[in-house]
Amino acid sequence: MSPSVGPVTLMELTSGVYAFKALAMATELDVFTELSNGGRTTTTTFADRHRIALRPAELLLTACTALGLLRRDAEGFYSNTQMSEEYLVRGRPYYFGDWVMVVDRHEYPAYLKLADSLRGNHPATWDVELQESLFDPAVAEYFWEGMYSLSANTARLLADAFDFRAINRLLDVGGGGAAFGIELCRRYFDLQVTVFDLPFVCDLTRPRIARAGLEGRIGLAGGDFFADTLPTGHDALLLSNILHDWDEADVLRIIRVCADAIPPGGRLLICESFVADDKAGPPLAALMSFNMLVETWGRNYTAAEYSTWLSEAGLHPEGVTAFEGPGANGVLIARKP
Repeated sequence: MSPSVGPVTLMELTSGVYAFKALAMATELDVFTELSNGGRTTTTTFADRHRIALRPAELLLTACTALGLLRRDAEGFYSNTQMSEEYLVRGRPYYFGDWVMVVDRHEYPAYLKLADSLRGNHPATWDVELQESLFDPAVAEYFWEGMYSLSANTARLLADAFDFRAINRLLDVGGGGAAFGIELCRRYFDLQVTVFDLPFVCDLTRPRIARAGLEGRIGLAGGDFFADTLPTGHDALLLSNILHDWDEADVLRIIRVCADAIPPGGRLLICESFVADDKAGPPLAALMSFNMLVETWGRNYTAAEYSTWLSEAGLHPEGVTAFEGPGANGVLIARKP
């Protein structure tokens, strides 16, 4: 029997929950922030600082070391690895801990009700009887910070994958948080961006744009793309991690609304985790698609499916430029004739 086919492989899949909860616990305790800038700790010091016994302290530190989140030297001191120092220290530009907390507090509990979502075909991370959608002010406390973590790291890759120098004005549809707008404006100095999102999301986004010093280049337009006409006067429109939240009929509806707002010769950019056309992967896109079972009524779609809908909306698909990001694996470009 091949080593890749058997109970060890299944055990590795099963132990994913152990790995995630070790990361989440260490993130919640701010372990990596405590050890930033060359900080070190022993098991005893760590236990004393967090008022826990030596045994759980050692188990957590050992797990984080095995996962490549910490390193342990010959004297028994623990310190951050390069990955943790860059992405898990609070306050760093591309801090990823907020997304870890979203998964831990928002998504992880929903998986205890996964069977209900599977059999009932409805989300579990929010109350479908009391809330209109996942994008409700009730989840604003930590959800939007987490989404920014995911989006900012993805936006940097989009800036590399697509040349925005030919675009003067970009409309970021559903771009609340302005992660894509901020990263793209930092890379392309002549780019002007308008973020279109729900009014309460615009209110949450305004301070972040100000902190980035980009009030003169990133504007906000409040509205609902299911009810309102999109602002015009933009060379291109961006849909970044928006369409996977909706079912097929709504995806086509959103694409049509966007197509109406694009000028002749303008482009629509769809930045998503595309499932392969044969539905065989890739794993991260397929698993994030599965995650929509507890989150929304959507899923991750294939490039072929998007191309069909784009054509129905009168746009010409020009193919996908692939990249490997935490929140997307490529960008599909379509042009309006």
